[in-house]
Amino acid sequence: MALPVKLRAVVDQIEMTGDEMTAYINRKTGDLITLTDEDLSYAEDGDNDRLIPDWQRETVDQVKQVLANDEYIALPDSFEIHEYKIMEHFCYTIEDERVQNILLQAISGKGAFRHFKNKVYEEGINKNWRRFRDSAFKQIAVGFLENQGIAFTD
Repeated sequence: MALPVKLRAVVDQIEMTGDEMTAYINRKTGDLITLTDEDLSYAEDGDNDRLIPDWQRETVDQVKQVLANDEYIALPDSFEIHEYKIMEHFCYTIEDERVQNILLQAISGKGAFRHFKNKVYEEGINKNWRRFRDSAFKQIAVGFLENQGIAFTD
């Protein structure tokens, strides 16, 4: 991928990363790559190269390249995104007080993400939630790219 990077591609990468994955972008080329924690551990443990399965060697070599090249920087991860806060902000955009209270109750306690998503579907506001979430992730991506001086197109 050449610069300027497509904003949608960055947003998609950020949305896909989880607790056990990290997405990187190359500042000069705009190339995006997602690495798993397992890939990273294989690459960082150079003493055990012979233990790496053949099918994983290419990935490990790619990981080593990313880690050794300061042109690659990590995209915002789940700790920086605070999806819980995004859900909470969405709740307060709901004008129907009954629905707002249902959603706020859903995000309190264990299983907040699952309960919230179930209630969003039950209340028929899934499209609104997806638009709101997408907009929030887009803002995060724009802020990150601008902060890093990486050119992008919408």
